[in-house]
Amino acid sequence: MELSGFAFSATDWSTVPEECKPGETGEVRSRVKQFGAVRVRRVDYSVGYSADHWCSKGHVLFVLEGELVTTLDDGRVVVTPAGRSYQVADEREAHRSSAPNGASLLIVD
Repeated sequence: MELSGFAFSATDWSTVPEECKPGETGEVRSRVKQFGAVRVRRVDYSVGYSADHWCSKGHVLFVLEGELVTTLDDGRVVVTPAGRSYQVADEREAHRSSAPNGASLLIVD
């Protein structure tokens, strides 16, 4: 990841427009900022959320609140509670997220 092409800035996430999308179950609310080639997202998964797709995009993901359950394409299931993170490179293990009890995340990709 190269961080270039933008100056220092602070983000007040409450002022960033929110987009809501349905999952296979539940919904995800996202606030997205683009900094050069880097996308930063504040994401909230509803209780019972399950993604409707597999993702092969790389991320650095930090769980702010709740707990994220990530299923990998090799069958592993990884539980990431609040205060922990995971990272995966582009085109590596495809992954699919769910949040049985809801979760709030910060994702950089």
